[in-house]
Amino acid sequence: MSPRVDKVDHPESTALARDLYEALANGDRQRLVKLLHPQFVGHATEGLPLGLGGDYRGPDEMRRDFWGKIAKSFTARAQPGDFRTLDDGRLMVLGRYVGEARSSGGKLDAEFIHILSFTEGQISGLSQLTDSERWAKAMRPDEAVSGLSVVEFTVEGGLATLRMNRPEAHNAINATMAEELYEVAQRCANDPAIRAVLVLGNGKSFTVGGDLAFLADTKEGELPGLLRAMTSPYHEALRIFSRLSVPIVAGVQGAAAGGGLGMMYCADIVLAADNLKIAMGFGAIGLSMDGANSWFLPRLVGMRRAAELYFEERVLDASEALEWGLVNRVVPLAELQAQALACASRLASGPTRAYGEVRRLYRESLSATLAEQLGAETEALCRAATTADATGAIASFVGKRRPVFSGR
Repeated sequence: MSPRVDKVDHPESTALARDLYEALANGDRQRLVKLLHPQFVGHATEGLPLGLGGDYRGPDEMRRDFWGKIAKSFTARAQPGDFRTLDDGRLMVLGRYVGEARSSGGKLDAEFIHILSFTEGQISGLSQLTDSERWAKAMRPDEAVSGLSVVEFTVEGGLATLRMNRPEAHNAINATMAEELYEVAQRCANDPAIRAVLVLGNGKSFTVGGDLAFLADTKEGELPGLLRAMTSPYHEALRIFSRLSVPIVAGVQGAAAGGGLGMMYCADIVLAADNLKIAMGFGAIGLSMDGANSWFLPRLVGMRRAAELYFEERVLDASEALEWGLVNRVVPLAELQAQALACASRLASGPTRAYGEVRRLYRESLSATLAEQLGAETEALCRAATTADATGAIASFVGKRRPVFSGR
């Protein structure tokens, strides 16, 4: 039986988490004994090499059969980067595993999300999400493993292109896609060469949202945990995309539904094919919503229409989506990808730093007073004015020349 989970304030939970990572890095068994609750439960990502994925009951089993086996096969260290307290009092930790496989010398570099639970001042649970393929790749470095299986990602000429790639399932989001979208979001945030992002879905649909076939296979009582495990990396991906300092263009076609709408919401410019159908679909399966629908929809379409879309299970066609303000323009299906690429390429050759300031201004205006926003505009304007793009463009304008932006 799992222990009672206590709500712990952020400083205390963060201190316990930091102690855990330090104890693991130093191999400090006695410290782990003090940190882990006797009824500790751990869950590791399915698909990890060496059969490491799955559940671990009790601190001894976690130390011996998970952390111990990792230490025998890897010189790896978990480097936490961000600590966030969840509404239920648990702690979400985002970071990276770095190191190498002992047998092959292959390098390990994989993001992780840890969800920590606390009971009686100790850590009583740890649920891990990480890219299992990167762990496997470290053990067989000579094999060509991209690290991505259901999301295609390329960067060329400053333009990052993301394609959701489960066309046979209408790009339904399963656990693998959720983790890979998070991975791609991290790559976009950390690559200074990227000046714009294009988001597409391969096949007939943009994305139908959560993979119901995947969820239907869940055993009784496990659905909440599975949904939490899936939404954690996916929601973190949406947060990162929404806060990128480069513009995002989305080309959407066919079905765009459920939590998958979040990938559309993060875009600044949305081009819709004339066959687009937008729906929530949550109420029909007895669920509320995810994918930032409750945040974006009221802001984009108003509270009444947001309520109508969910409670009345409305399905919007492309012209209605345009009227409601969910997309910027509608184009023929045959022209969607070409027009979306042209739009994104134009933005990738623009004043990137200024675009980033505007993205931030728009986002922060939603919670700012007028006086605060006016001050923010002045500061952003002054930062943009220090860039080579601004000074070069002003000189070009005066000289009646077309400006060329470098993104600096």
